[in-house]
Amino acid sequence: MAWIRDSTLSWFQLLCVKVIKAGKVPRHVAFIMDGNRRYARKNNVLKAEGHNKGFDKLAETLQWCLDLGIPEVTVYAFSIENFKRTEDEVDALMELARQKFRRLLNEKEKLMEHGVRIRIIGNLSLLPHDVQKLIAEAMLMTQENNKAFLNVAFAYTAHDEMTNAVRSLSIGVSEGLLLPSDISESLIDRSLYTSDSPDPDLVIRTSGEVRFSDFLLWQLSFSYVYFTEVLWPEFTIWHLLAAVFHYQRNYRHIEEIQSLHKPVEHTNERISSYLTWLYGSREDTLLKLGGKLL
Repeated sequence: MAWIRDSTLSWFQLLCVKVIKAGKVPRHVAFIMDGNRRYARKNNVLKAEGHNKGFDKLAETLQWCLDLGIPEVTVYAFSIENFKRTEDEVDALMELARQKFRRLLNEKEKLMEHGVRIRIIGNLSLLPHDVQKLIAEAMLMTQENNKAFLNVAFAYTAHDEMTNAVRSLSIGVSEGLLLPSDISESLIDRSLYTSDSPDPDLVIRTSGEVRFSDFLLWQLSFSYVYFTEVLWPEFTIWHLLAAVFHYQRNYRHIEEIQSLHKPVEHTNERISSYLTWLYGSREDTLLKLGGKLL
């Protein structure tokens, strides 16, 4: 199935979407797509088929988000903890990633038409080199798009992300780019993988689990959380509309809490130099992986 597809909603579903859009629509929704393996057991199919169905549901959900006018989506696709699963399952997941990222590269025309930017957040060094290259090519191909954003957390945990941010800040201090006094909450925020994104307004977890599983722990501090019992491959437009509706019902309270926590952004010449170095080094890594920088 394609990453970007045409809407398949019925007239009644489109009417319900229009009603929901009359209220406050979140600008950024994060999904913990849980339940692929349980779906496979439930339907007596291989785990790989469960994961494949999960990707199909992701593509469908992305289109629903576009229909709703949600400009940014982040999905938890593969945790670093998933490497502890059986070798066969990890190999199957890596092969699925190869197939889907190749498909993504072949959908350049649609991605450009919709202005979708793809960003992969995670520790790419843990992935097979060919998967790293496909990811880099996808990110570079869409890096100028700015109408919609899809962030895929792959080889990711929040602990690893925060460790990486602290490591970058430590290098900045040791190289003389920063003083210890320059380090602030806002600078840590700008050192994370998600520095280009606003924090999620709404996070949705499927399968009945009520935990974050080390996903965006820094960024979700003031997000509205919606848990649903449905397994991810069985997620429907009605589940998404219900989550957004609950977000809308609680929006004023959420806005009040968020307004009380607005970290002060400190900027000086050192901080600007550090951020230029940090973002430049990330760009160079992508260019090298994508074969654009020798």
